[in-house]
Amino acid sequence: MLKKPLVLLAITLLPLTGCNTLPPPDVTPVQGFQLERYQGRWYEIARLDHRFERGLHAVSADYSRNTDGSIRVVNRGFDTAAASWREAVGKAWFNGPADVASLKVSFFGPFYGGYHVAELDPDYRWAVVVGPDKNYLWLLSRDKQPAPDAKTALLAVAAKLGIPAEKLIWVSQDRGDN
Repeated sequence: MLKKPLVLLAITLLPLTGCNTLPPPDVTPVQGFQLERYQGRWYEIARLDHRFERGLHAVSADYSRNTDGSIRVVNRGFDTAAASWREAVGKAWFNGPADVASLKVSFFGPFYGGYHVAELDPDYRWAVVVGPDKNYLWLLSRDKQPAPDAKTALLAVAAKLGIPAEKLIWVSQDRGDN
């Protein structure tokens, strides 16, 4: 992996990671959350625009448990301008009880940002994640191309959160080696 793009990614994440790690006031993180079921690969289906992900396609996130009890987060995406993969590895901790999907995540030293699962499919097939405020939103799926009913559900949750569909960037998952 190229070190320079990762350092640049970490620096651009600094404003996010310096923020509050609690959920926005009108967002209730999923209760009854089961990390064991959430672990593994998730594909980014859509997101709000942010410079730290701008130009990335085939974006995925992998979650696994570290031996110290934290959660390992590996975000990966293909940078079309550089024609190369970018990867950032972080660490997350629960903000409170482990059955509440409210976490703080860091990709850069002691600075943490909020990661809150606002809605989760009962079968853990799709999820809606917000950051410390609703300017950060990701629609995730276990499938690169979610079923139409899953996309409808994701869009309904985004709308309920006040995010209009036209603000979302739909992420191409065309890269075959992700």
